[in-house]
Amino acid sequence: MAKAQTTTDHDKIKTWIEARKGRPSKVAGKGKSGILRIDFREKDEDLAEIDWEDFFRIFEESNLAFLYQEETASGEKSRFNKFIERS
Repeated sequence: MAKAQTTTDHDKIKTWIEARKGRPSKVAGKGKSGILRIDFREKDEDLAEIDWEDFFRIFEESNLAFLYQEETASGEKSRFNKFIERS
């Protein structure tokens, strides 16, 4: 069974996202902060690409943690992720 992990480490988050060819994004039209998402280059017009500085500023201001999975149960690279509230 694949195990999910949680981190707030910016380097670890950036490395995980880039290893899966993702880009830092937010839901378009949601103001200065917005709702963070990762764009895996599939057409989604609701997402606006942002730079890493803005991404991590929103991440910290929103007091988020990154829940992610390294591999699927079958051993393939997983893209499962979720932004959750820090406990």
